[in-house]
Amino acid sequence: MNASLVVVGAGPRATGLLERLAANAPALWPGASPGRTPGELDIHLVDPHPPGGGRIWRQEQSPLLWMNSMAEDVTMFTDESVTLDGPVSPGPTLHEWAGVDGAHFPGRRLGGAYLRWVYERAVAALPPGVRVHHHPHRAVRLHGPRGGRQQVWIEGRAEPLSADLVVLALGHVGSKPDAEQRELAAHAARHGLLHLPPASTADTDLSGLAAGEPVLVRGFGLAFVDLMVLLTEGRGGRYREGPGGELTYLPSGREPVLHVGSRRGVPYHSKIGYTWTGERPPLPRFFGPRQVEELLARPGGPDFARDVWPLVDKELGFAHYHRLFTGHPDRTRTAWSDFEEKYAAADPLSPELAALVASSVPDPADRLDLATLDRPLDGLRYPNADALQDGLRAYVRADLTRRHDPAHSPDLAVFLALLSVYGQLTKLGDLGTWWHGFFSYLASGPPGPRLRQLLALSRAGVVRFLGAGMSVTLEDGTFQGHSPSVPGHRITARALVEARLPQPTLRGTTDPLLRHLHAQGARATPAGLLAVDPADGRVLDRAGVPHPRRFALGPHTDAGGAGAFTRPRTGGPAFRQNDATARTVLAFLRDLSCRTAA
Repeated sequence: MNASLVVVGAGPRATGLLERLAANAPALWPGASPGRTPGELDIHLVDPHPPGGGRIWRQEQSPLLWMNSMAEDVTMFTDESVTLDGPVSPGPTLHEWAGVDGAHFPGRRLGGAYLRWVYERAVAALPPGVRVHHHPHRAVRLHGPRGGRQQVWIEGRAEPLSADLVVLALGHVGSKPDAEQRELAAHAARHGLLHLPPASTADTDLSGLAAGEPVLVRGFGLAFVDLMVLLTEGRGGRYREGPGGELTYLPSGREPVLHVGSRRGVPYHSKIGYTWTGERPPLPRFFGPRQVEELLARPGGPDFARDVWPLVDKELGFAHYHRLFTGHPDRTRTAWSDFEEKYAAADPLSPELAALVASSVPDPADRLDLATLDRPLDGLRYPNADALQDGLRAYVRADLTRRHDPAHSPDLAVFLALLSVYGQLTKLGDLGTWWHGFFSYLASGPPGPRLRQLLALSRAGVVRFLGAGMSVTLEDGTFQGHSPSVPGHRITARALVEARLPQPTLRGTTDPLLRHLHAQGARATPAGLLAVDPADGRVLDRAGVPHPRRFALGPHTDAGGAGAFTRPRTGGPAFRQNDATARTVLAFLRDLSCRTAA
């Protein structure tokens, strides 16, 4: 019987794993090199969507939806910045492959086409005797002893796939509604309202949102941006650009009115619209491999707020001030060498550190204040809703100006530090949801043109800002949205959209295979993620013992929710994870094949 590997999922993470299997095969797989006997291996991909793009990057979605990265910042290939045991195998970025402007934000369909090409290239690079089979169905159960072959049951198939090893590369999975969402759904059912729970916007039926109808929208991140696009341009509206570059929205008359709020009450920060020049901050400095090892050695593991965040704060501050002192020395009072020495000696978040910054950086606008960045509306109160609209438009305009002005290049240094920190944090496991939200808010916001469109929609009255700390109450057969940003103000609506992805948890997932895995004893982290061995992604049981034949990669695990793509030359942790899993898989299957042949 041939060696067999089942990969559940065929999207970007599975494609990245295939690329690493092909790259490592010459050293680890029998027959991959001349003069060696070919080994027979069947790789089964189980996913109802086409390989490469998977569900999120499928071709059958609106052409209006963009990628959230510039074409030059999208790659599926390793480079010299990645720490890995396997070989570096360079390949083109999306910008190089598609021949598009590197600073362009391409459509999501083009990203899917790139992924499909990467998938086909990886399959073609696999050695003789290794075959890939795609099963366009959903996997529902996984059985098998720790020491023997596994059985993967698939919808619509009478017999299971038999596998020596199984890798779960499921991507973003659905979630059953929590208590609040169940209450909202029941209220909607009783009173004939429309409630759209957390989900990928591209997968959501928006046809029930009627023209001119007030709609409460909770969530101001990327899911909201997709919603905004599909309910405006997607319904026939268009933009006209004026002589000064300001956009005017020309409605079709089919748009609802979106009243949007969130915990912060503001959209994610704009993507930075300029490139790096000059000396880069030497990262990591205060939060690197040594600090991670020390944190992991603490009895009971580290506490994020007490042990991790102070180091992260100091690392981000170091990058910020390194750029300020070296790139804009006229805005500082001391030499960088003096500041750096004192900064390194000061404790994170200490009064001494704050005093050093205050004495060395005269303009408060040049100081890094992460708390204010995280909650810009905290403590602000507006006299009425119109004043809030003016205030939020001014905030968005200021953000757009700042994020496209190299005079504020310390922001780009902080972005680079966020990427470095993210790579280290993936080694610590599940740190809860706050960090991921903070990272996305600062580093993974919408392209600048999307925020220009938001301003035009606000001026046209199609989007209305609700404020920070948004809450929804159920009154008189309606949904009521309100925020402390405008005391006493509330919006009554018969439709509520939760513009965010559901939290992936083992207990609450709608994915039948993950639920079955949890029932069998797979370990869930405190936040509900699937626990895996950080070394190679093997699934852990509730005693913390790795399963020898089951692996998992992606956002449903505590190894990190790295996105579909990686920015070139940033040492992407997904590459490191994919490589480690691929090498463990190939070595296991090679040894198994050799034992079988003997």
